[in-house]
Amino acid sequence: MTFDHTELFLVGLIFLWAGFVRTGLGFGGAALGLPLMLLVGATPVYWLPIIGIHLLFFSSLTLAKSLKKVDWSYLKRSLLWIIPPTLIGVAGLLSLPDDVIVVFIYSITIFYATTWIFNAKITSHSPWVDKLLLILGGYVAGTSLTGAPLIVAVYMRHIAKEYLRNTLFVLWFILVSIKMIAFVIMSVEIDWEFSLALIPVAAIGHVLGIKAHQSITQNDEAFKRWVGGALFVISSFGLFKLFLS
Repeated sequence: MTFDHTELFLVGLIFLWAGFVRTGLGFGGAALGLPLMLLVGATPVYWLPIIGIHLLFFSSLTLAKSLKKVDWSYLKRSLLWIIPPTLIGVAGLLSLPDDVIVVFIYSITIFYATTWIFNAKITSHSPWVDKLLLILGGYVAGTSLTGAPLIVAVYMRHIAKEYLRNTLFVLWFILVSIKMIAFVIMSVEIDWEFSLALIPVAAIGHVLGIKAHQSITQNDEAFKRWVGGALFVISSFGLFKLFLS
């Protein structure tokens, strides 16, 4: 994939933003970055391996000294409900037309944006709803790596706050590893050079996100409302542009 100078600048800003969100919130780098990447150009199957490489790299750095602060017990139990639909989602990503996947990504992003704008939190109060959200989150993660808000709604109920972010990073590492293995097996073309070239840019966002994490969590509603509004406009424009093309 070839980008002009303006597009390269925009891609750099988007990956800086994705890195910031990933560590600032502890989730959502793909969910809040992928819709922007699709507006610049290329297909989901082009961007997702690049996002995956970054997530594996940065989650490894974050977890290097934090593996003791992971709720391994709940993680293992939840994976039984997350991994099977993730595999189905990966199969859909690799077999369905690109336009269908793009519509799916923009639609799920608009759903997230709407809940954030109106502070209508995705919550669960029963075991069967937990399982349903984990299944849906696994499928969305397999299709587009944007299933985090659905899974987080369950994890927040079962995992202590001080263990939540690190447990989520381990989960993303596992799910992305599955996805990357599938890409390699199916001979998906991966732009390794471009992905590695973007790591220093994403690293800036990664460091800024770590420093801003406490402030973001203390102002979670305001942050999500502003981000939700921007994502709603961007994703709606993306859908409109797709249907006109």
